[in-house]
Amino acid sequence: MTTASGVLRLATRGSPLALWQARRVADLLAAVGVVAEPVVVDTEGDRRTDVPLSELGGQGVFVKEVQAAVVRGDADAAVHSAKDLPASESLGVPGLVLAAFPERADPRDVLVGGRVDELPTGAVVATGSARRRVQLANLRPDLTFTDLRGNLATRLARVGEDGITAVVAARAALDRLGWEPPDGLEVETLEPTVLLPQVAQGALAVECRDDDVRLVLAAIDDPAVRTVVEAERAFLAELGGGCTLPVGAHAVAGTDDLGRPVLHLTGMLAGGDGHVVLRHEDSGDDGPALGRAVARYLLDDAGGADLGPWSPQS
Repeated sequence: MTTASGVLRLATRGSPLALWQARRVADLLAAVGVVAEPVVVDTEGDRRTDVPLSELGGQGVFVKEVQAAVVRGDADAAVHSAKDLPASESLGVPGLVLAAFPERADPRDVLVGGRVDELPTGAVVATGSARRRVQLANLRPDLTFTDLRGNLATRLARVGEDGITAVVAARAALDRLGWEPPDGLEVETLEPTVLLPQVAQGALAVECRDDDVRLVLAAIDDPAVRTVVEAERAFLAELGGGCTLPVGAHAVAGTDDLGRPVLHLTGMLAGGDGHVVLRHEDSGDDGPALGRAVARYLLDDAGGADLGPWSPQS
């Protein structure tokens, strides 16, 4: 260990979920003989819960200050929800590298408050995600939507308040925090065929300076997780740093007819109003190349380039 104290300092947001993730990474490091502790960083995205994410800058709003703590040397590494990290190299932080993708929980989304096909006509669904909104609107054009911010407990508490019938959340967040629905509250886990997840949803990412801490973190990197996450991130990166359209992607590792490893990736690109939702699925043995190919198909062959203004939002 290269830190003066012998303890690896892990920068993290202060939300309950972010702290759980940092402590989980600390536990994984402890299993390989490395002592680590969280260093909480206050972020604008957490402070300004009354402002829609799109107005704060969209993707990356929860990671900038955490990354800055590592750049300054206030921490040795940062623990992120991988879905919060921009995929384009042009939006990355010079000198920082993604040293580990330690694990991935269930990447699917969850509807809390009912089942999609059983919601009343005109039901109000709360979500701060354009990706979730457009896919649900395409499936159920009668639904109405309202914005949703705050930590997980705050968002879940909105079910039944102010006319809200249901809220959408990540399955991984519910599982990691051990949330159980109250009696009588219906919860539906939405398959990717219904609601395609955000790129890298459910995965953890550990970022550090390009120094010997990177070698320490390599011990907790999961190559299987890295393979699927890098395929999805390549899809997002190919869309470009200027895309403001809702996007999603989900990669699954499998084998072909001859038993050779292969990835299956589904990508989604939609218009802002949900009237047009484009999907494409393909397979290959090179994750980044597969991600780029699916993105190019949606842009060049499926008409995605004509959908609207171009820096993907969640």
